[in-house]
Amino acid sequence: MSGAQRSGLVVLDKPAGLTSHDVVARVRRLAGTRKVGHAGTLDPMATGVLLVGVNRATRLLGHLALAEKAYDATVRLGAATTTDDAEGEILGTASVEGLTDEDVRRAAQRFVGDIAQRPSSVSAIKVDGRRSYARVRAGEEVRLPERPVTVHELRVGPVRRAGELLDVDLAVRCSSGTYVRALARDLGEALGVGGHLTALRRTAVGPFGLPDAHRLEELAEAFTMLDISEVARRCFPSYDLDEDQSRDVGFGRPVRARLGAEGPVAVFDPAGAFLALYEQRGEDAAAPVAVFV
Repeated sequence: MSGAQRSGLVVLDKPAGLTSHDVVARVRRLAGTRKVGHAGTLDPMATGVLLVGVNRATRLLGHLALAEKAYDATVRLGAATTTDDAEGEILGTASVEGLTDEDVRRAAQRFVGDIAQRPSSVSAIKVDGRRSYARVRAGEEVRLPERPVTVHELRVGPVRRAGELLDVDLAVRCSSGTYVRALARDLGEALGVGGHLTALRRTAVGPFGLPDAHRLEELAEAFTMLDISEVARRCFPSYDLDEDQSRDVGFGRPVRARLGAEGPVAVFDPAGAFLALYEQRGEDAAAPVAVFV
């Protein structure tokens, strides 16, 4: 069956230099369908896991529990930039000569847990209807308000001298909406020397990691995706229906069932095909959240 007919999820290892929209355009050509969308944007400089839905799975993306993400990052201490990453202009530099590895590790621990983070001004957040990054590129000064995020884990790896600067490798596990560029900026500010992001690789989005991911060149040779039924079983509690229940679900009707979880719960026909997401409504009744047949 061709990609134009099948529905599923492409777990892609995005290369540097492409926007998430560039990737979607390429997957459309490879899959032979216009119905392609992505979840969790990656900046052009970043690499790693990008989730791309094909056909009916584009609708499923909005229901996936993708609240947790993981990254490997490199932060350069001793210089702050206009964009909080290596693509911006240097705002100022400071000596890192007196900084020790322990200083860096101690400062990093301030950003673990529930924190208030000010997103980078070149983020895609809208300000009065326009993207913040568009306002910055137009010469406006933008300072976005802080918002709550959660950093579950922040591990400091090797700390290396890079001329008169310090390069620090970080492994970050955080909530959706956390900006690693902002962590780089804030770590530099906490140490009093400034900092910016020089490399970023997303290693996981929800339950999907780099071992699941394919490069664009690989997809061009053999288009591979996780079938929508496999994605649903991996991401939601599941419930197997009988023939009568499956028929009702096909019409979007409530069914008599105890799903075993409040929902959303992925429901499957007797052959194992994913049909819909349902939620418990009362002790013996379940109602549709989204139907995919």
